[in-house]
Amino acid sequence: MAGELKIFGGRAHPALVQEICEYLNLTAGKVSAFNFSDGETFCQIEENVRGSDVFVVQPTCNPVNDNLMELLILLDSFKRSSASRVTAVIPYYGYARQDKKDKPRVPITAKLVADLISRAGADRVLTMDLHADQIQGFFDVPVDHLFAAPVILDAVRELAIPNLVVVSPDAGGVERARAIAKRLESGLAIVDKRRTAPNEAEIMHVIGDVAGCNCLIVDDIIDTAGTLTKTVDALKKEGAERVFAAGVHGVLSGPALARIANSPLELVLITNTTPVDDKLARLPKLRPHSVAPLLGEAIRRIHENSSVSSLFV
Repeated sequence: MAGELKIFGGRAHPALVQEICEYLNLTAGKVSAFNFSDGETFCQIEENVRGSDVFVVQPTCNPVNDNLMELLILLDSFKRSSASRVTAVIPYYGYARQDKKDKPRVPITAKLVADLISRAGADRVLTMDLHADQIQGFFDVPVDHLFAAPVILDAVRELAIPNLVVVSPDAGGVERARAIAKRLESGLAIVDKRRTAPNEAEIMHVIGDVAGCNCLIVDDIIDTAGTLTKTVDALKKEGAERVFAAGVHGVLSGPALARIANSPLELVLITNTTPVDDKLARLPKLRPHSVAPLLGEAIRRIHENSSVSSLFV
């Protein structure tokens, strides 16, 4: 066991930090963080962490660059303060969508950010529903990759949707949708999506029978909701009855809230890997579910050096 367990968080998602601490019956560690007038970030740990097993909770969500930089500075602070082990808990891993060189002269930012986190002082990483599984291999430290599927499944079962078909909005999400469909014992459909520009997608056609069925669109990230709402339109054209959606990371940037509000979507299930409280009043269709117990249990097991594999479902 690597010293006393301590949980700290940056400014990205204090509510999630508090929920995790409540699950573990701990008090969040004290950190002072602010920005200088020119935008530089300052962080100071306000308690002794020498020899402690430190977990730093910080999703790299909007504002992505500020939260990423704050995470790096926090990791450096803990390493220089002689913590015995520092684990970066990143519920939402930003920059993950650039995970391969699919056109000339483009970066692989998922690898770049992984290098930054490792070099900043993280001894291991705990994250959830990476945009692509291979990103685990971009890190030079151990990665525990959790999935929010149990949380999503419980939420869908509570709705008791009859005649359900799970829909993947693109080919890349088929494995995720198939796993959900198998556990729900439902049908499966796939949408042929072509991306025409960043944050823009064109729906070609639906593969599978959705006529007269109730559909659940399953995706990892709901960002501008362009893909989501176009998928809804395509399903409706094919005769789908009710349409629901479930996304792990409710980024919901730009026109996302307006697009969802104006779409035939009945309900959008998301988790709190990113802050969502400020969006609920503006979009009643949102139904958030907490991943704090899942993350908290993973933190407990990592601290106790016990198996985490049963959580990888």
